[in-house]
Amino acid sequence: MKHFFSRRASGTRGIAIGVGVLLIAASASATNGAAAANGILKVATSAAVTTWDPVQSFSTEAFYMTSLYEPLIWKNEVGAATDYSPALATTWSHSKDGLTWTFNLRSGATFHDGSVVNAAAVKASLDSAKKDGGASFIWDPVKSIEVVDADTVAFHLSYSAPLDLIVSSSYGAWIVNPKALDAVAKDAKYYESGIDAGSGPYTLTSYSPGTEVVMSAYPKYWGPKPAYSIVDALITSDGVTAQQMLTSGQVDFASNIPLTSMASLKSNHKYKVNAYGSPFNYVGYFNTLRAPLNNPVVRQALSMAIPYSDIVKVGGQGYATQARGPVPAGIFPYDSATPQYKKALATAKTMLAKAGVKNLKLKITYASENGAEARFAPLIKSAFESIGVSVDIQAMLFSQQWSLAKKDPANAQDLFIVYYWPTYSDAGSDNLYSLFHSSAKPFFNLSYWKNTQYDDLIDKAATLTGTDRAASAALYSQAMKILYDQAPGISFYDTKAVYVVPKAITGFTYNINYPFSLFFAKWSPTK
Repeated sequence: MKHFFSRRASGTRGIAIGVGVLLIAASASATNGAAAANGILKVATSAAVTTWDPVQSFSTEAFYMTSLYEPLIWKNEVGAATDYSPALATTWSHSKDGLTWTFNLRSGATFHDGSVVNAAAVKASLDSAKKDGGASFIWDPVKSIEVVDADTVAFHLSYSAPLDLIVSSSYGAWIVNPKALDAVAKDAKYYESGIDAGSGPYTLTSYSPGTEVVMSAYPKYWGPKPAYSIVDALITSDGVTAQQMLTSGQVDFASNIPLTSMASLKSNHKYKVNAYGSPFNYVGYFNTLRAPLNNPVVRQALSMAIPYSDIVKVGGQGYATQARGPVPAGIFPYDSATPQYKKALATAKTMLAKAGVKNLKLKITYASENGAEARFAPLIKSAFESIGVSVDIQAMLFSQQWSLAKKDPANAQDLFIVYYWPTYSDAGSDNLYSLFHSSAKPFFNLSYWKNTQYDDLIDKAATLTGTDRAASAALYSQAMKILYDQAPGISFYDTKAVYVVPKAITGFTYNINYPFSLFFAKWSPTK
């Protein structure tokens, strides 16, 4: 079976982009009546734009994409009454074998130039995403897309897969104006100046690279008219500056306030601090090619030395929970019964001695640009040294870590700390596959671990997700138990998404399935 993550050529997004993000944090000022009066919402954000091309998009510009573009359906937030909500498709169904999926399109939806969103546009958009997209790998199970009629599109799959999850992805699933697809084919720089070709509630009005993004409400949008006619996003990478912009009233909302500031904001009666589960997860790869780390008993012992509660407190500033493997809570196929290691220094030391380990020296690397890793990595060094393991710990740019791990695996770092999240809400076919499934030349699996039983479970589970999710989840649970037993890596913690919600704004919601996105069209000033 050809697994649909087997050709994840552009997959470094899942690690590399993440290293510069500690958590998602958002806030807004309750003092800015101007926003309510003139319909302008001012935002401070660290969300840089690597491309405005919705097909190529695979980075933090997702912050804007959910306002400019729409998928066929939306994946609802945790706790919602239904799993999905209609977007450009109003109804959908699949055959019993999961190989054919049919979507009926919404009447009256138009692109921002006024042209109709139809089945031909859907086919052109997703054919392009499959062929050239930044997240093209998610479309691997799709054999062909058929225009049944102007308002109906059918997907024919080569193997059963959860197409509802795929078409609601936060990357690679946007429906794009065919005129723009044609323009890009003629000029690769078509989007460079800052334009959009979507059908969403906002249009892209202006863009100053690295400085400002302005979006305006689309007057012919099929859905409710946004309360804020303009969203003015000021780009700043410094969290302290963003906080100052917020508290001084320069902006109504800030997306990158430091976690260390949450305590003071929590005590401010103008705000309410909320913490939600997120899809972000910290893991550490053991180099299983190197002795004695090729011995699972040694890896288990080292896993028992980790001070998990301290790492959660220091790394996540308390806005985190110890992970149960590489699948974050709230994301399929998370299983609360998956075992997790606990700190047990005496046991760890005894296990190393019985394994004949003496004078062990380990090299640990972490991303220097990731503040959370910088805070908790020294705790790992201290823990290992307390059981007699000496540690050389190095802060490196993520790109340097990646190069070290890829260049010469047998002599790479002994523990590689990584920040990861799934491309869409299936961490079985993403996290469990990408991080630990074996291959001749591993791209993501930088533990270099190989286990045929694990691989078989992951492969079989992936074929059941679209038709029998419970059976798929059961297989993934077995695979996660193997990860626990064999310990090719350490699962540190799942981060929390922390939001400082202003009392001056209503309609604010968080959706774990779109972690970089904030749905401004749902917001309105408090009356």
